[in-house]
Amino acid sequence: MDINTFFDAEFDEHFDLVNKTREATRDPFIKLVDLCADAFNAGNKLMFFGNGGSAGDAQHIATEFTVRYVNNRRALPAIALTTDSSALTAIGNDFGFDHLFERQIEALGKPGDIAIGISTSGNSKNVNLALQKAREMGLIATGWTGRSGGEMAALCDPVMIVPSQTTARIQEMHIMLGQMLVGILEYRLGLRD
Repeated sequence: MDINTFFDAEFDEHFDLVNKTREATRDPFIKLVDLCADAFNAGNKLMFFGNGGSAGDAQHIATEFTVRYVNNRRALPAIALTTDSSALTAIGNDFGFDHLFERQIEALGKPGDIAIGISTSGNSKNVNLALQKAREMGLIATGWTGRSGGEMAALCDPVMIVPSQTTARIQEMHIMLGQMLVGILEYRLGLRD
């Protein structure tokens, strides 16, 4: 393929999806913002998790909350369940890969916390088991996905479904939505002018 054709096609697909994602995710995004603001105000935390690129997104967004986004401000309680190599390897070894996040939700979650599962297909078993456990324990189970929403769609409220079949484009929208979440919550919590 010609490099210029490839270059333009990637940008065209991205820009097209930005507009579709804006329409598809507005209402669930607004609901998630309200839930997160209430959770922070009540002393609860956000728990992010996913596999592969979604694990990276979980870590990126959790860090934006705990460190800073635009300005220095108080730290906001958010963690990525993808970073503790001892827990991940022990759970994987002793219980199986499917239970990586479920066990951490059980150990670290409390009612009122928000579990945010990230899966481009919506069918990652370890993400969905964690969302089920979160619901059983009284956490708010939410998700970011793509395609048709997969099995995740029935486990989450709200769920943000990026209307694409392309993993890379879905991930681009997830990171954008995640950074938007941090940004608006800084305003909402009075941490930014």
